[in-house]
Amino acid sequence: MKADDVLEFWFQQCRPWQWFRRRDSFDALVRERFGEAVERALTGDLNHWSCAPSSGLALVLLLDQFPRQIWRGESKAFAGDPQALQLSLEALERGWIAAESQRPRRQFWLMPQLHSEDISVVRAVIPLLERHVDEATANVACRHLAELERFGRYLGRNLALARMSSPEETAFLNAGPGSRSGFASPPQSISPVENAGDGHGPAGAKPHRGVAGAEANGSAR
Repeated sequence: MKADDVLEFWFQQCRPWQWFRRRDSFDALVRERFGEAVERALTGDLNHWSCAPSSGLALVLLLDQFPRQIWRGESKAFAGDPQALQLSLEALERGWIAAESQRPRRQFWLMPQLHSEDISVVRAVIPLLERHVDEATANVACRHLAELERFGRYLGRNLALARMSSPEETAFLNAGPGSRSGFASPPQSISPVENAGDGHGPAGAKPHRGVAGAEANGSAR
């Protein structure tokens, strides 16, 4: 497995709508093709990928995004989050994210920071998402921040992590994302990736919803 195999699959072979839409067949595909590589990443066997921007982003995908597909609904879905967050913060400090010309790649560099349950990290990533991704994604991050500020954690993880939900948390979860007090519904669409000036995506690809599209199925967290 090479880093380029990961990047080609995610950014060229996949369509943007597949990144966040919940679909068992796609989860199975990621598991079949990259399950072994994800396990190697989790054990640190691929840490040498972190030495360069391109392979570093591939490692972030293996640690942050792919586990959410492979172990959806299980605690192991979040096993790579600490490592991915460290890589994301280091990439930011090194200037790799600002230097990346493609918007989808900048987005996935920043996703580990949005996935963090550290309020200070999520608060800091909001202006970065607005600058490097788009305003709609930053707005969704603001809603995630409000949830963290209110409850101290992402409630959608409680079941997978065997965390007991309080009555207030249960009511919040049952309300649904569109009806929770103070939480607007996610935008219906964001500019298609192929028209974003980054050269990604074939003509006719479905609209890119970024994190906004992920909010509905909880995969943004």
